[in-house]
Amino acid sequence: MTGLGIVIFFLVVALAAPLLTALSGWDPAQPDKTAIDANLAGIPRGALGGISAEHWLGVEPVSGRDIFSRIVQGARVSLFIAFTSAAVVMVLGTFFGIAAGYFGGWVDMVISRLIDLLMSFPGLIFMIAIMAVTPDVNRIVLLIAVIGFFSWPGIARIVRGETLSVRRREFVDAARTSGARDHRILLKEILPNVSGPIIAYATLLVPGLISAEAALSFLGIGIRPPTPSWGEMLSNAVTYYQVDPMYFVIPSLSLFLVVLGFSLLGDGLRDAIDPKGARK
Repeated sequence: MTGLGIVIFFLVVALAAPLLTALSGWDPAQPDKTAIDANLAGIPRGALGGISAEHWLGVEPVSGRDIFSRIVQGARVSLFIAFTSAAVVMVLGTFFGIAAGYFGGWVDMVISRLIDLLMSFPGLIFMIAIMAVTPDVNRIVLLIAVIGFFSWPGIARIVRGETLSVRRREFVDAARTSGARDHRILLKEILPNVSGPIIAYATLLVPGLISAEAALSFLGIGIRPPTPSWGEMLSNAVTYYQVDPMYFVIPSLSLFLVVLGFSLLGDGLRDAIDPKGARK
């Protein structure tokens, strides 16, 4: 329930980002030169990184952009990429996993070898390489495609194992004996009975996808300015963490909480779906 509360909070923040930005009175790309001290290399004026009634979470050093508006817009970008990537992973993983487990034979062999091949790749290295050599492509679309492509084999292997177990059940044999076609058996009999692990895995997958997006943006090959991103903010904050620690703490804490929330929620869902495994 704690994880669910954290997740709901950040989902509300992401969905209401335009409204919250309007309430703050500052656009994420709008600088406020009066909030920084030019005589001190652009360090925010005031305590705690310039936190005040005008700038609720302070401002960025040098640029003077409002941190609150960038945090809430960054949440919108990060969660959109994570959820869309997770949808791509679930669709691909479920399709190939069910196909391999149900049909078996050469279909299972081909898909299993493809899964082994993709899982043997150092995914992060390939993500960095692909993102680096395609600088002019829409970064959000490219991040979703790259992260989704390298992340589906894990769920495909899980779904394959569950399908191998379910396809031997009596209700599947009964459906096959009654003349049901393969696509009907897959949609009506197999898929509903393997959906539990898929849902739990998807919830546990989201924090990893959020971290992957943040890591790529931190390295400068993910989301690029002026689009806000927690990873990009952390990358910039490294330079100023000694003189303006709040600029580093705020995006770090946001990233930590959202990952913690999804991890707790995923653990809870997994235990609820498989109570015997939880007791073990």
